Amino acid sequence: MATEPQTAAGQRPVEALAAKLRRRQVVGSRETALETALVLRQVVSKARFQNINQLVEIIRSVGQKLIEAQPKEHTVGNTVRKLLHHIREEYNNASKGKATASVNEFSIANFVLQGQPRRQIAALKGESTLVLKEDDLDDPDSFARTLKPVVMEAIQDILDELETVYDNIGKSAKDHIHSDEIILTIGRSKTVETYLKSAAHYHKFTVIVAESGPSYGGHDMARSLSSSGISTFLVPDSSIYALMSRVSKVILGAMLFLQMVASTAARAHSTPVMVCAGQFKLTPLWNLYHEYGALDFADPSSVLGFEEGELVDKVDVVNPYYDYVRPDLVNVYVTNDGDHPPPSMYRLVKESYDDEDNEF
Repeated sequence: MATEPQTAAGQRPVEALAAKLRRRQVVGSRETALETALVLRQVVSKARFQNINQLVEIIRSVGQKLIEAQPKEHTVGNTVRKLLHHIREEYNNASKGKATASVNEFSIANFVLQGQPRRQIAALKGESTLVLKEDDLDDPDSFARTLKPVVMEAIQDILDELETVYDNIGKSAKDHIHSDEIILTIGRSKTVETYLKSAAHYHKFTVIVAESGPSYGGHDMARSLSSSGISTFLVPDSSIYALMSRVSKVILGAMLFLQMVASTAARAHSTPVMVCAGQFKLTPLWNLYHEYGALDFADPSSVLGFEEGELVDKVDVVNPYYDYVRPDLVNVYVTNDGDHPPPSMYRLVKESYDDEDNEF
């Protein structure tokens, strides 16, 4: 634990973001990840610590407060976990002169990491020039003074990744979407929208957009795609199953209402399902309860208004923000770090986070 509590100035941005998350003033994976990274930058810049344990404890406490404020926004915890992973990696390189785990050590985790070794090999080759002095009585601030620039750089890397995530995902679009194909998507997803527009530079294809009631984000999606010269048709959600036999592939964002319906219908017709999402959405948490445990709910009045009178008192109305999609319904994940089949998700988790940060 840190030798002295964080200052009120350091706590203010944390409390402010926690309040916004509780009130749903900040909604969406990318938005919450960006806000979390910005708050972490403010906290680290004002924090005082003399060793790695104190720094980790400060960052974990921030993550714990934000997650408690809105446990359904998993990218808050993912952002904190990623920063902690970067910090431990730099600390281990500086203190031991090698990566956290030797690639020669035999273990399942290291065996998985060798499947895509570019990050680990880069860490091994690049010897750290940091000289860290923990708990220095003569100069208590020397550890923080040396490590803070590295931490701030890691936070900036996270911010840069979030800023460029759409463009990086769109780079592979021309390889997955071909001429004369019929693509089905649901509602509005900025990631999918950018992906389809990137593919339109190389191929001519048709997009069917399900309107995704009751939010009807599909209307904005269809309007945006059509304005970019893409042949687009807007259909009601009830038409998904009937149209699926004509669809070449289904492309979904990571959080979309009615994803389960589309994915199940696609499986019945043997239609490939692609999920486009930034790697920052990848979480080590498992859904331990049931397949609807991943749901988050919006205001039910948009489904059944209070003006319905007696009917409101007789029914329970749920309006989920998004649905849980089982991994066996997805064929490929397209991220800003490349394309991945579902079995490779375990390796990506091991590359991005440390096991001790799975729970705060």
